Amino acid sequence: MRVIRNLESLKKSLGKSRISRDKIKDKVARIISGVRDAGDNSLIEYTKKFDKVKINPRELRISESEVSAAFNELDSSLISAFKVAIDNVTRFYKRQVPKTTRVKSDNGKVLLNRYVPLERVGVYVPAGTAPLVSSVYMTIVPALVAGVKEIVLVSPPGKDKNMNPFILAIASLLKIKEIYRVGGAQAIAALAYGTKTIKKVDKIIGPGNEFVTEAKRQVFGVVDIDMLAGPSEVVIIASGTSNIEYIIVDLEAQVEHHNGLGIVITNSRKVIRELRKRKVSGYALRVRNLDKIAEAVNMIAPEHLEILTKKPHTVLKKIRNVGAIFLGEYTPVALGDYTAGPSHVLPTGGSSRFFSCLSVKDFLKEVHVISYTRKALQEEAATLEKIARLEGMDKHIESVKKRLM
Repeated sequence: MRVIRNLESLKKSLGKSRISRDKIKDKVARIISGVRDAGDNSLIEYTKKFDKVKINPRELRISESEVSAAFNELDSSLISAFKVAIDNVTRFYKRQVPKTTRVKSDNGKVLLNRYVPLERVGVYVPAGTAPLVSSVYMTIVPALVAGVKEIVLVSPPGKDKNMNPFILAIASLLKIKEIYRVGGAQAIAALAYGTKTIKKVDKIIGPGNEFVTEAKRQVFGVVDIDMLAGPSEVVIIASGTSNIEYIIVDLEAQVEHHNGLGIVITNSRKVIRELRKRKVSGYALRVRNLDKIAEAVNMIAPEHLEILTKKPHTVLKKIRNVGAIFLGEYTPVALGDYTAGPSHVLPTGGSSRFFSCLSVKDFLKEVHVISYTRKALQEEAATLEKIARLEGMDKHIESVKKRLM
């Protein structure tokens, strides 16, 4: 455990720990260009180069028989576990669906906002040394609740050419039919630009390594993305009364993620002493009061925040920048990763200052509907004319006057 003496030192340490994109952005740009120009042929080439798997264009898409076989091999207890998790996530997001707002004036002016689902969404699911099977339902369920009709799943194949069977089985439970065995930056490029086999999407969601993240950054604007996710991180707020065993095991759980980062913020010398004695990985920052704790958390803007104090709600009021908050000793981050309900797709690397956690709204477009009667137009014409004239928009003014002649 590295003890940090003040907030400025913590800022510097965190800055050094974040991966620079300079080393990979040119590589990713070449991959994207290759897929944009050569389509399926590039996907085949890059799959052979990076995944060490040889496939042909017909094998890009996973067949229904492969999906069925994967599902049929599942243990019944595991199916039950997946169903419980999916049900929890579904129940949470069904309460998130926004309602149409309607404003009506006596003169006949009507204003509406409508929510329209995206037509086609691409979901990326990592499948390296530890395939993120939970990411399947954590990303797809909010899209389904929003009403997205076409959901495409992409994930890299294993050395045996097959996709992870648990990923396929959950996709089967969610009735996802369009699945492709392709990963990395090349999969992001295919979703963004389309190939002969893979039709382009409107939005790409899901976590991935630094190459996937950089690819999402580069295709943003051609398609929408959820966020630019980096290594997972947790901040734990602890006091002298917090259970040290819970702190340690939660820090150790964080390190299970690739490049996972754990930070403890505490007002207790005893907590820091114990963490150093136990040789736990991560950072520890000692602060004197509640305001300093909140300042530190808001500066870090972490993905996960655990508040393991006696009165967690007192601290909660001052926290602004965070992806997800876990209150109390019996609420470890693991619950958010797997079963609680809210998606584990959260902003990382300080981006919770401006990014939000994944929600139903990520899959909806808000459309404004404006309707005026002649009377309503007449009442607003003079106001409009004054403002439009300042901008030199004479034809805008004429478009209103013509209707009132």
